[in-house]
Amino acid sequence: MGNMGNPIWNVKDFGALGDGVTIDSDAINRAIAAAAAAGGGTVWIPAGVYACFSIRLCSHITLHLDAGATILAATPTAGRGYDVASENPACSEHGYQDAGHSYWEDSLIWGIGLENVTLQGAGLIDGKGLQKWDTGVPGHGNKAIALKLCRNVVIRDLRIYRGGHFCILPTGVENFLVDNVQIDSNRDGINIDCCRNVRISNCVVNTPNDDAIVLKASMGLGYLKDTENVTITNCQVMGYDLGTFLDGTYGTQQVTAPDFGGVTGRIKLGTESSGGFKNITISNCTFERSRGLALETVDGGDLEDITVSNLTMREVVNAPLFLRRGARMRGPEGRPVGQFRRVSIENVVVHHADRKYACMLMGIPGYPVEQVSIRNVRLNMEGGAGPEAVAVQVPELETGYPDPQFFGQIPAHGFYIRHVSDLNLSGITVRCIDPDSRPCLVLDSVHGARMRDMDLSPRSGSSSAKTVNCTDLDAPELDLG
Repeated sequence: MGNMGNPIWNVKDFGALGDGVTIDSDAINRAIAAAAAAGGGTVWIPAGVYACFSIRLCSHITLHLDAGATILAATPTAGRGYDVASENPACSEHGYQDAGHSYWEDSLIWGIGLENVTLQGAGLIDGKGLQKWDTGVPGHGNKAIALKLCRNVVIRDLRIYRGGHFCILPTGVENFLVDNVQIDSNRDGINIDCCRNVRISNCVVNTPNDDAIVLKASMGLGYLKDTENVTITNCQVMGYDLGTFLDGTYGTQQVTAPDFGGVTGRIKLGTESSGGFKNITISNCTFERSRGLALETVDGGDLEDITVSNLTMREVVNAPLFLRRGARMRGPEGRPVGQFRRVSIENVVVHHADRKYACMLMGIPGYPVEQVSIRNVRLNMEGGAGPEAVAVQVPELETGYPDPQFFGQIPAHGFYIRHVSDLNLSGITVRCIDPDSRPCLVLDSVHGARMRDMDLSPRSGSSSAKTVNCTDLDAPELDLG
């Protein structure tokens, strides 16, 4: 039991068996309540397998999973299941975001309105009994860890397997650290929504069916709130077969995600973007067998002041870089199209990116992507497109869902840039593994472009063939090498 000198509460002292069969969440919740009543402390989960429904966190609590300890999400039965989420008017009245972003209590581990909470240890959270889709069925669990309107939260050193719809979903959380966490899951890994002062570091996330690390700014809280002051650093994201990262086999049988595009496993800002993304830094990350980096605002939020540096990507299954300003406007009526401006990307190396795509920088008519700098980028693209790809017309899809796959074949093999202003490209090298008939760059409605130190691969068949196709281009400085 806990005491003043050593505030540690062993869940076995509260009746937990850890036999993998008995439902232990009642005992764990008793231990958490006792620690909270004493002013806080560590709730210790020793080695064993603890079948659980909802575990309810409290303020000033550290939940520590010892080496060899597993919290196993149980499968609901006729008489038992997960906590029923409170009705959220923000979802029922307007539905501006997916239901998974609107409820928190229907989770394996959850907390609302808390402060000073830590989840840590060398143990495993296994979400076997969680649903990976929004079901709305009372008693079903939807997420591994869900937090709403909390402060001073730390998640470190854990492993999470099969985390349901979201492994980690903080909404409206401030001062949040995720460090040295390993995730191998069937939907989103780390999903940061309407949060401020967030640090994600030293994590490895494998999510073939959805995004690995994704920032969002939904209307789940019922009001607009930006996601801001976020650093993502020293992380690895990937899209290997489910479970094969944690077991070390790195399987490659799965080739498509549920949206019928390639496996996902990427870092992304968006899609939910009723609020904005501000003051974000992404650095020192690797992408492997996944989609590329996506920066998107399509629902009225402003995306601004973003820096990206030191990325390596291998086996990219769509656009290595995808910057999109759109007008889906899934949010309160009457708002203007969100701004997309002041973005810097540098020191990126890409090897073997899918032949259908290029790096894509795309606004929409009247609403350009603005003030973007991309420098020191080396692209080694798959190539291999024939002459018919040169004449492809890319749809605008102004109100559509933003993902490279929905634009189809791209008529460039390096960069496709449309509706962009105040653009700087420098130190760009592009090569194709197989000869490609498309130009390296296509620029359409680009104004204020500056390009220097560009080493671009020519079209196949002639070293003198054009490397750039331009339409409505205002470029004060071009040096294409």
